[in-house]
Amino acid sequence: MTQEELNTLDFNVKSLGNCRVPSPLHLSKVVGDEVYDYVTDTVRILYDGSTNALSDYKQTNIPPISFEKAGPHEFLYFEPSKTKVAIVTAGGLCPGLNNVIRGLVMQLFRRYNVKNVIGIMFGLRGFISKYNLPYVELTPDIVDRIHLLGGSFLSSSRGPQPSEEIVDLLQRENINILFCIGGDGTLRAAQDISDEIERRGLKIAVGCVPKTIDNDISFIDKSFGFETAFSEASKICINAHNEAKGAYNGIAIVKLMGRDSGFIAANTTLSTGDVNFVLVPEMKFDLYGEKGLINQIKQRLISRKHALIIVAEGAGQFLFEHDENVERDDSGNVKYKDIGIYLKDKISEQFNKEDFPHSIKYIDPSYIIRSAPANSNDSKFCNQLAQHAVHAAMAGKTAFVVGHWNGNFTILPIRAAVKERKKINLESELWWSVLESTSQPNRMLNDPNESAEYKIASPTLKSTSTAKNEDKGENIK
Repeated sequence: MTQEELNTLDFNVKSLGNCRVPSPLHLSKVVGDEVYDYVTDTVRILYDGSTNALSDYKQTNIPPISFEKAGPHEFLYFEPSKTKVAIVTAGGLCPGLNNVIRGLVMQLFRRYNVKNVIGIMFGLRGFISKYNLPYVELTPDIVDRIHLLGGSFLSSSRGPQPSEEIVDLLQRENINILFCIGGDGTLRAAQDISDEIERRGLKIAVGCVPKTIDNDISFIDKSFGFETAFSEASKICINAHNEAKGAYNGIAIVKLMGRDSGFIAANTTLSTGDVNFVLVPEMKFDLYGEKGLINQIKQRLISRKHALIIVAEGAGQFLFEHDENVERDDSGNVKYKDIGIYLKDKISEQFNKEDFPHSIKYIDPSYIIRSAPANSNDSKFCNQLAQHAVHAAMAGKTAFVVGHWNGNFTILPIRAAVKERKKINLESELWWSVLESTSQPNRMLNDPNESAEYKIASPTLKSTSTAKNEDKGENIK
């Protein structure tokens, strides 16, 4: 997203109205009295706090982009004893869902004395009358131990549901606050629900805790479950590395989550230190040719006799024939082709042609990873996100996402958060660290100047170019 595009976005969170109910938290407004202070709407967190950015803003006289700081407010919009809250989880599973549910309930009951909390079962489908799904009353006793389990205590479902029917239920049940826990599709649905609420002139707050195992929500530096995901993936990759080393010219391919963003693959690579090649959706690469992936793997095997490859699920989709009638899942996402199996077949096919001995294994642990319980750090993070979501909603903030940026918890409008998916910048320190860890070439392109729609080279490992591959490096793992 360009600076001009950023400047057009509205980062001001909507409010339902004036807040006149005193907070029950009894915090401070005095700095230095050793009591946590209430936040105000004027306290903001800079998007880019570098001196260069601030100098640019000063010269152009444009206010710097910033996000509202999350935290407790001195006055609330909702009176706790008269407030009813609904919680829903939607989309795919992710480590930490139960931690967020528990965190919301505990914060509502124990800090704000909100005693009327319900859980909507099976995602957005649970709002729709034709499915006849019950809801569950949520209390601290009921959610007490759910954070120790993976999955979702409330279960989930994919796919959109009519926002009009969802708001109908919110009205019938006299819901004051709706918390949606979900990814990009759920956030967009929450925005539609908020728009319908506004059209009807209702005073219902909609707050979101963003759930994306891929860590691809814009203006949020990390999402819950992400750390657990790459931690679990790292354990699997360590074993895959052992599998590769246990055979002559052994190759292990591990496919990880990451439809459009390769953050799990990149962070798993850095955490294990054993990965030799990592492929992410943000990068282009050739399969064949001197600088292509297969030849790079061959050179690695000649040198070290084993190779561990991580591939994100959305990587290399340009290698497939594109059908105009693409398949989509219930959430509307394009069903990607299995790049892991494709690579396994193509690598074996080429090596068999050359009579190059090898042993290759393919591992897809995606469903195991996303169903894992949150680790300690993620569990802490989930609880903090839940606390700040409750603070914001009780103060009448609506159509918001609670997030984290530059060491601070923030709230920002849903529309800004879903404007564009966050992706790895291939010129970033993160990606450079990945390349340093793997020692794979900076580029695996026979012609780095080709466009994103380039065609893969003819299936031969003989180069038609005499140019020296200056990016090539030996991996000594």
